[in-house]
Amino acid sequence: MSRIHSMSKGVFVIAVTPFLEDGALDTASIDRMVDFYAEKGADGLTILGMMGEAPKLTQAESIEVTRRTIKRSGAAPVVVGVSAAGLAAVGELTKAVMDLGAAGVMVAPPSSLRTDAQIIGYYASVVETLGPDVPIVLQDFPLSTGVQIASATLGAIIEAHPSIVMLKHEDWPGLQKITDLREAEAGGRRRISILCGNGGVFLPEEMARGADGAMTGFGYPEMMVDVCRLAQADRLEEARDVFDAYLPLVRYEQQPGLGLAVRKHVLARRGAIAGAFQRRPGAVLNTAATREVETLMERQARKLGELRG
Repeated sequence: MSRIHSMSKGVFVIAVTPFLEDGALDTASIDRMVDFYAEKGADGLTILGMMGEAPKLTQAESIEVTRRTIKRSGAAPVVVGVSAAGLAAVGELTKAVMDLGAAGVMVAPPSSLRTDAQIIGYYASVVETLGPDVPIVLQDFPLSTGVQIASATLGAIIEAHPSIVMLKHEDWPGLQKITDLREAEAGGRRRISILCGNGGVFLPEEMARGADGAMTGFGYPEMMVDVCRLAQADRLEEARDVFDAYLPLVRYEQQPGLGLAVRKHVLARRGAIAGAFQRRPGAVLNTAATREVETLMERQARKLGELRG
């Protein structure tokens, strides 16, 4: 299986983790889900992310999800989230998933980091723990981690550690950070791949700023595929038109605490997974919310029909 690198582009869908109603892993749905994402044009997958309910899995379950996903994905690259409070756990899971054929690992900073020096030191320790040959995605998600990483701090980390080949950009607001990184590269700093998160809510703007694609989830991954493809072909207005057709559902899915329930409901309705179950604790859509999601799906289908008609 190929590994990620500084020129990686496209859409790496953040995959959900399917569960049965009793909370057990739904391994059959892992296969269905991987096939679904491939059919919708995803270039790769990222598993065991924050929206993949990774903290609810045991180490053995994380390895089993990885094994099953990589086996089903064939040649498509699979990035594995390995973030943990301690570097021993990060190192142990990284070795296991890389031995299984992962394309790289994603590491978010622990919430205890406060200063630039602490952040720089943490990623130096990550690289030392994992070794220089493991491709790393630095996940910059301050809305979740509480860790604010300035552009200059990112630059220092990028310059010091060639194995950090990709930034998962989901600062909010953070568009200027993309511009800062690309301008630094134009001035001679090595290139890093930038894939963006936040459910795709800023995807057209991120692509216009120089992002290489998306690394996030949404019940309609083909939206991200189409928007990235059109933007990379300098057809940004068409990309915006496609994005606009999906925007109400993208917005609805951004609700803190409810977004994963919305995403899993849509994926279950589309046949990607057998059920929308989350492992406890997890939110459940009530009748009113379910009706709203169904209405948005119907309106979206109509708008797409008009756009393509």
